[in-house]
Amino acid sequence: MPQVTSLAPDFKATAVIGESFKEIKLSDYKGKWVALFFYPLDFTFVCPTEIIEYDTKLDEFKKLGAEVLGVSIDSEYSHLAWKKTSRKEGGIGDVKYPLIADVTKEISKSFGVLLDTGVALRGTFIIDPAGVIRQATVNDLPVGRNIEESIRLIKAFQFVEKHGEVCPANWDEGKKTMKADVTGSKEYFSAVN
Repeated sequence: MPQVTSLAPDFKATAVIGESFKEIKLSDYKGKWVALFFYPLDFTFVCPTEIIEYDTKLDEFKKLGAEVLGVSIDSEYSHLAWKKTSRKEGGIGDVKYPLIADVTKEISKSFGVLLDTGVALRGTFIIDPAGVIRQATVNDLPVGRNIEESIRLIKAFQFVEKHGEVCPANWDEGKKTMKADVTGSKEYFSAVN
């Protein structure tokens, strides 16, 4: 798996956007934050809950200047059929971000999330505008992600870049941050303890 602080592996693949197929590259998104997530398979059980939740929160990502990209080993045809399946029937409906087809499994392999069984684990990678991986988590197959956490992390990384202070445990927008030095950090510790 590529390390946090390293450049994200670039890729070129076919994505479903709306009802169209389009070739995209990860490098097309340079200059923006990216929440790149891998999921095991189309037409499964936990996966649609995550995909729909990313879609529900898409405006929050957009307000942060972030794009959402979903990837599985399924074909673009499978992605499109799943999008055309009603949510009441286990489909995902018209999600508004790209779903990337990784039928060669090269993208999943390059991000270190491909299992020997041939499906991808639930990997999440937050990539900054320079293409550097700033956060990576991987869930085992039966447990879905907390999409709010990706939003919180992007806000935290953006805060650090803008203000030069660091974000302590459980930081959320509006909470206290600290200076990353011995003397300055004591302001934070004395305020919270």
